[in-house]
Amino acid sequence: MHQYMADLWTKMWKTNSEELKSRAIAWRKEPTIHRVDKPSRLDRAHKLGYKAKQGIIVIRTKVGRGGMRKQRPVSGRRPKHLGVVRIKQSESMKKVAQRRVNEKYPNMEVMGSYFLYKDGKNIWYEIILVDPSHPSIAKDVEFKKRLKAFAK
Repeated sequence: MHQYMADLWTKMWKTNSEELKSRAIAWRKEPTIHRVDKPSRLDRAHKLGYKAKQGIIVIRTKVGRGGMRKQRPVSGRRPKHLGVVRIKQSESMKKVAQRRVNEKYPNMEVMGSYFLYKDGKNIWYEIILVDPSHPSIAKDVEFKKRLKAFAK
């Protein structure tokens, strides 16, 4: 079942399906960091450890695309050595999304995240968060082990 879901998402990305476009239109109107009831890609969420239980939430977030810009120097330089355009960021967009969500939910731990969609301006990710102090998570042996592994 999960393999079928994964194949369906891959097919939607490759064909740029109308379903995915209509979802993206709806996502654009949402806030940048938006809590969702259930994951869009259930197969990927389960691989990352998602379970439909209290103490686990899913957040959909968008990150702006585009290169980094630097202020152009005032004094004279050879154009090649201005150092303005070919500047790359050291951290991936996925990590930027995780960091921003973790700043908004400081009591939660990031379990993982996965790609959803990208257009000309934004990239969307869904991030799975766990509340380690929630009773249902604190009692669960599997999650205790998983959270210790993330802490290292």
